[in-house]
Amino acid sequence: MSESALLKHPCYNEEAHHHFARMHVAVAPKCNIRCNYCNPKFDCVNESRPGVVSEVLSPEEAGNRVSRTMAQLPNLSVIGIAGPGDPLANAEATFRTFRIMASLDPDLHLCLSTNGLMLPDYVEEIKELGIRHVTVTMNAIDPKIGARVYSHIVYQGQVYRDEAAAALLIERQLQGIEMLAKAGVLCKVNSVHIPEVNGEHLREVTRKVKELGAFSHNIMPLILSPGSFFEKQGFRVPTNEESIEVQRASAEIMPVMRHCRQCRADAVGMLGGDMSQTPEMLPAGQSFDKAARDEIQEQLVSRMKQRSEEPVGDWSSAVRVAVATRGSGEVNQHFGHAKEFLVYEVNDLGESRLIGVRKVQAYCNGLAECGEGGEGGARVFGETVQMLKDCELLLCSGIGKAPASKLQYAGIMPIVCKGEIEQQLKKNVKYLTYFAQ
Repeated sequence: MSESALLKHPCYNEEAHHHFARMHVAVAPKCNIRCNYCNPKFDCVNESRPGVVSEVLSPEEAGNRVSRTMAQLPNLSVIGIAGPGDPLANAEATFRTFRIMASLDPDLHLCLSTNGLMLPDYVEEIKELGIRHVTVTMNAIDPKIGARVYSHIVYQGQVYRDEAAAALLIERQLQGIEMLAKAGVLCKVNSVHIPEVNGEHLREVTRKVKELGAFSHNIMPLILSPGSFFEKQGFRVPTNEESIEVQRASAEIMPVMRHCRQCRADAVGMLGGDMSQTPEMLPAGQSFDKAARDEIQEQLVSRMKQRSEEPVGDWSSAVRVAVATRGSGEVNQHFGHAKEFLVYEVNDLGESRLIGVRKVQAYCNGLAECGEGGEGGARVFGETVQMLKDCELLLCSGIGKAPASKLQYAGIMPIVCKGEIEQQLKKNVKYLTYFAQ
């Protein structure tokens, strides 16, 4: 695997997500499997999860949109196709789109996400087109477990169900991952953590995909899609503790991605700062200037390399800290507007490491000022506190007096600050430790 294949990809490189943007183009509406956690008929612009889009584009429309966005976001480094269905169930449109993207700028990183059913048939084309990154969503390697995750699959015009469907899908996924590795294409595996179904099993998935040559494993907590089979059957999402433990077990085997945002299939911008639904937030477009763009990206790479030292301190008594951020590697989000928090651990030397992303409903949602005075606000605040109960500090750019007081009562110290996350973590954890003595 080449260093250049990782440096600018915000999903494959944790440090890169503070600096580089990605763009998903929704050109693949059809899907060839049915997952029990998915409802393909449900769509809402306020939803942020895989499979959700506002508009399906033609390859030519996608090319025009990417061309405009490249002029607006000089840190845009990755163009991905992730749905809203499966890209390889829409192979003609998917590969035509990639050809258009490659013609815009050969330095763009092309990225494909797939369920893997058709992957073995297209590895050669993937390699020939210069697609550097492929993500395969794989939730089990045991057909008995897979049969609980998938309703059915459609392969070569035939519908398969139950264990037969899971066995065929798993066979094709494993074959595709191995072929990608042999072709020199970087492969990340995504898995949905479904409590009571595959939680204990996921470390076996990790072990197997590493053996076949996968680079990283991203274990995502279940999102109960409205109207899905799992939602109707009363399945639950994993607790923070369960998610951390499952990731920890797999991280002993191979690198685990911890900064995933489970993005929409039409996401634009930096992770944690999706602007697909607020295009007015994009900078005013200029004419595309490749030389200027390349210079900006090289500066970002240089900054990343300066921050790449490995932590060496003691983590046994690390402090856990939640951070409200809109992206760019800074504390820059008001508590009441945050829809997610990055959660870090900070050790005795002030070194920090990201342990996960916690998604919440925005506390200030327009129904009541900062959530006060209404049942909805109180419920959302209670859910937020429960989500962050293992944190000792919360860093944000602003917070109201009432929620700040309630957080302190719950044992979470809110601190208002702005600036680079790493520096603010070191500064404020040292402050907390000083007063604890």
